[in-house]
Amino acid sequence: MNDKPSGEHAWRAVAEWYHAYFTGTVLSTVTRCGTPRAAELVYEVFCRQRHERFLPGLHKLGISHLPPAVAAAQYHYLSNHIGGVAVQYMYESDRKAWIRYCAPRWLWSGTALCAIPSEVSRAMLAGWHAHNGVSLNNLRLGFVCTKQAVDGQSGLEGYYYEYERELQPHERLRFARNEDAPDFVGAAAPTLPTLAWPATRLAKASRNYAMEYMRSTLAVAVNLWGPHEATSLLRLTAKMIGLQFYHQTARALSVPAQPSALAFGQFIAALAHAQGDSCEVSQTAEGVRVTQRGWRLMDGVADAHPCVAQAWNGLLEGALDAHNHRLALRMSSQVGARGREFDWLIARA
Repeated sequence: MNDKPSGEHAWRAVAEWYHAYFTGTVLSTVTRCGTPRAAELVYEVFCRQRHERFLPGLHKLGISHLPPAVAAAQYHYLSNHIGGVAVQYMYESDRKAWIRYCAPRWLWSGTALCAIPSEVSRAMLAGWHAHNGVSLNNLRLGFVCTKQAVDGQSGLEGYYYEYERELQPHERLRFARNEDAPDFVGAAAPTLPTLAWPATRLAKASRNYAMEYMRSTLAVAVNLWGPHEATSLLRLTAKMIGLQFYHQTARALSVPAQPSALAFGQFIAALAHAQGDSCEVSQTAEGVRVTQRGWRLMDGVADAHPCVAQAWNGLLEGALDAHNHRLALRMSSQVGARGREFDWLIARA
């Protein structure tokens, strides 16, 4: 069996799946490890994202020629728009440009906003926005935050500003809660080329956007905490996310609503195909076997520890509990010619 779901619904389902895993990981770190360690995790994740994506993204979006403050603000506006995040951009001058992440906040979706400490939100700004000037080799560029939704304000808001002098590291992010952004005017905002970014491409990009967060987070968490502690927390979080999000994800992937081992095998395969992986399902005397060759999420990540496979598999363990808690899932993995390979056996517990 090798039925492949395709199209926007499948890609959106995968985007929500990994979006939930990222947010859940931050929340688990806050509640189980404390705010300082959660802030450190978020800071390192966003530093990594900035290092890997910011400068290539400027060129891909065709905005690298713009003044630094304008280019940085437009990058966040356009790249987040591609990812499905509600962001506004307001130009004030070549040296000052605003962005506003609107409600509801994508990063801390739903009720998660209530559990994110202010320090964790600041860590995101420090890891990315405050360092955009460093990435551009312009040490006069900083970021000024005027609002944070996690503090009960109307959104996450601020502006890039190019100062007359070079900034010290502690000056690259500052707060000015007395300032307020100008109104957003959609007609004046930058746009993506319509032909280059049709709805289907945006849906796929939204999937990639959410997966990128977890690709970074899995590697960063292990490097920060070590394999044992990272696997424990990441797997536990994954199981809870799989448990909570299985039914809506299965519906979006058009998986039969049957509590059988075969139906769950079809879920694994459908999820894999929607992620961009090759996967097959077969029935054997032992139970239903699922094989996946290649792992788009983590293949190519040079510093990914092998333990991340066990942590990530928690998503499927939790999903199976929601599907039919009388079934058991056995997973083995190895590195093959096409990247990471997975074999799952689904059978009666």
